[in-house]
Amino acid sequence: MAMELSASKWGLAFSNEEKVRQITVTAGDQAGLLVQIKRAKEKLGLPENAPVVCCYEAGRDGFWIHRFLEREGMRNHVVDAAGIEVNRRKRRVKTDRLDAESLVRMLIRYEKGERTLWRVAKVPSEAEEDERRLHREIQRLKKERTSHCNRMRGLLVLQGVRLGRRTVIGLAVDRLRTWDGKELPAALREELLRECERLRVLEDQIKELEKTQQQRVKTPQTDSDRVAGKLSQLRGVGPVSSWILSKEFFGWRTFHNRREVGALAGLTGTPYASGSSERDQGISKAGNVRVRWVMIELSWRWLQFQPGSALSKWFWERFGRGNGRMRRIGIVALARKLLVALGKYLDPGEIPEGAVLKAA
Repeated sequence: MAMELSASKWGLAFSNEEKVRQITVTAGDQAGLLVQIKRAKEKLGLPENAPVVCCYEAGRDGFWIHRFLEREGMRNHVVDAAGIEVNRRKRRVKTDRLDAESLVRMLIRYEKGERTLWRVAKVPSEAEEDERRLHREIQRLKKERTSHCNRMRGLLVLQGVRLGRRTVIGLAVDRLRTWDGKELPAALREELLRECERLRVLEDQIKELEKTQQQRVKTPQTDSDRVAGKLSQLRGVGPVSSWILSKEFFGWRTFHNRREVGALAGLTGTPYASGSSERDQGISKAGNVRVRWVMIELSWRWLQFQPGSALSKWFWERFGRGNGRMRRIGIVALARKLLVALGKYLDPGEIPEGAVLKAA
């Protein structure tokens, strides 16, 4: 069974490797889904106890459908939509029915051993998934804060008043004057006061969540907290970086080699070689975007706080004499190497060569 999910309905495609049966159910209708599975077995001439193998593309519904199907005794695969092979024609027919049928046929090929036609996502447990909520909420609140600050600065520019972001936070609206020394218009003043109130609420929530995050790094409560605490022992690795790397990456994933580490972060190269044409298309950017952002920032900090490490020396020898563009390219290469080194630092406990730990 393949499921084509949308906000209002689910398209189901069933197959016994010979025929394909398609049906639609209301999105979220668990009982209706089980009824259609039972009916599909009858229509396709399968016994009632025939095992069911399912798949659907990872998306807005997350993993609860996977957990429901597994609970009902089915074997399910959550597929990375970006890793599915597609027709490369510029114009191709695309409908939900065709997508569902294509997905169920690829599922048959996958079950027969063709493992390279798509990429299957690793499903976290409910506890592991819940661990990611804290830092993601902080990031979302900071974006909202930036939006409010930009809005307030934009309103003030209309009156010839220019302020920086830090000046906007804790702004004394009543003291502001327009370009000609007059008081702000009444409606504008009221709007700014409401913006200030919302901004204060955001600031309080961000401070509270960041305090909780720092406390859990210092006094770990879970395995991923302990991973964050160990990462934060390295000089240059702060509580935010260690927290994100543990919750999004090292705290619940198992890696077999360095290639898996780089690929999951989207930091591996994508060469293009066809005939006499050869070029590098840059990094794949196919992995966890939060880990990639953190590693790029952490790499710059590593050069600053770990100048005696082997990785820092490698960077300066390779890219130190280049221009700014070459250094930006080099920092991505350093981020991949540093991520692999951090993985070895966590397991089996190998400190990066030349790196220094923080003082106790």
